[in-house]
Amino acid sequence: MSVLRRAREWLAQDPDPDTRAELSALIEREDLAALEQRFGAKLEFGTAGLRGELGAGPNRMNRVTVMRAAAGLAAVLGPGKHVVIGYDARHKSDVFARDTAAVLTGAGLRASLLPRPLPTPVLAFAVRHLGADAGVTVTASHNPPRDNGYKVYWGDGSQIVPPLDTEISTAIDAVGRVDDLPLGDPTTDPPPGSLTTRTEPGTLTELGEETVRAYLRAVTSLPLGDARDLRVAYTPLHGVGAATLDAAFLAAGFDSPLMVEEQREPDPDFPTVSFPNPEEPGAMDLAIVLAAKTEADLIVANDPDADRCAVGVPLPGGGARMLTGDEVGGLLAEHVITHTTGDRMVATTIVSSTLLGKIAQAHGVRYGETLTGFKWIIKAGPGLVFGYEEAIGYSVGSDAGLPVRDKDGIGAALTVAAIAAAAKRDGRTLLDLLDDQARRYGLHATSQLSFRVSDLSLITNAMSRLRTDPPATLGNLPVERADDLARGDGGLPPTDGLRYLLEGGARVVIRPSGTEPKLKCYLEAVVPVTTTPAEARARAGEQLASIRTDLENRLAL
Repeated sequence: MSVLRRAREWLAQDPDPDTRAELSALIEREDLAALEQRFGAKLEFGTAGLRGELGAGPNRMNRVTVMRAAAGLAAVLGPGKHVVIGYDARHKSDVFARDTAAVLTGAGLRASLLPRPLPTPVLAFAVRHLGADAGVTVTASHNPPRDNGYKVYWGDGSQIVPPLDTEISTAIDAVGRVDDLPLGDPTTDPPPGSLTTRTEPGTLTELGEETVRAYLRAVTSLPLGDARDLRVAYTPLHGVGAATLDAAFLAAGFDSPLMVEEQREPDPDFPTVSFPNPEEPGAMDLAIVLAAKTEADLIVANDPDADRCAVGVPLPGGGARMLTGDEVGGLLAEHVITHTTGDRMVATTIVSSTLLGKIAQAHGVRYGETLTGFKWIIKAGPGLVFGYEEAIGYSVGSDAGLPVRDKDGIGAALTVAAIAAAAKRDGRTLLDLLDDQARRYGLHATSQLSFRVSDLSLITNAMSRLRTDPPATLGNLPVERADDLARGDGGLPPTDGLRYLLEGGARVVIRPSGTEPKLKCYLEAVVPVTTTPAEARARAGEQLASIRTDLENRLAL
């Protein structure tokens, strides 16, 4: 079938006037290159759901794509099941959420819609809180403004894992034209503002603020100690975190954070940042300036859907030291472990720092190591009270377990604030606590090296060369063990990756990205503190630089 014919058939079922206008113009001028970009492939539904650029066609995020995804999910779940739906403030998120509700209720399922754009962790919490069978949130997290996405949670409140993704993907492929789908009545029953957790099959419930209040009660029940004297500079980066984080801080007894006004309100165009990810260069500049002006004790940021949390410590005279995800993970882990009891587990991924394992061993709690992705961390084992990934994602728990079985940037921000307030009471900062950990466990320094390619075969060939001719040394450190993760080395499910354990505790993990044409390398150096943490940090930095140079030369990408 020609691309023009595929485009016309798509146009005939598209309910969105915006994408209809876009596609009609492309068809009229027979822009085959642009049409091929939209129709030459399709967004694949995986364990992260769907994510892509907004626009017409199967290779874009649009109402047709979303309705097909909802129909596939409905087919896997079956009539009578209950799905909670959330959404952020990106372009079309509210429309996609409503379309999802219409398709699900039209298929005989019950749908509950969160009352407004809210952080992703509120949706993850609501699935279990309401006893739902699944959840959907419409978000592209910290992707560029032109993107949107569709993430699915199961009844345990965590993201789906195989084989569910394949089952849903197969069901999506079996969906016909979306204009033939039965759609539910968009009217609400009961009226907005009330809370009904069980409705009749085929009905839509618009949830009130009670669901948000229940989430706030859960996160403010985390082990937060009693120190509250803290001035926090905060930015939601034009996302949906501000109102929920402010409410959480006030409910926990903290003062309201001082907010970057230019970034406070949700704005899907993210006008003040080149990339709405707090880890990207420049994204934290306004928050750092605010911290200096207000003499703040702590800097906190959420990404646009507030499931991640970035942390910084203002420096005397201006500027700030932004903490890595591994550094924050180590501080949070030790705090949670020392404020919980019983048989507990903490977990992180194979690309995160090895520090967490040493903290767990020192405190006599179980430690789990998983594949990358929070969906795996959450399934690390029973008794999980804390999990994190190096990409600034954390789930903080208590003796009652994890209130959110996914990344939670609000709960993490609250807990970091509690740690910082307790340190301030003692005349110290988070940087002092990091030095304490370095003295106890060794200075663990981490960094990344990424190679973006236009030809994926370059990555395949590089991985093949490493498997055929593994390095004997990296950064002048002997390789003591080489794990081929594709063989399941290390006791993990097979995945395409290589791990090198070096003399002295250093480590390198190399893996192709699952979402981008990139090869990612995760580097770690471990240096004992023999004089000062600063001196050890400098030596670790030199070691990382040497490892990086060796990898660049060996990979030749």
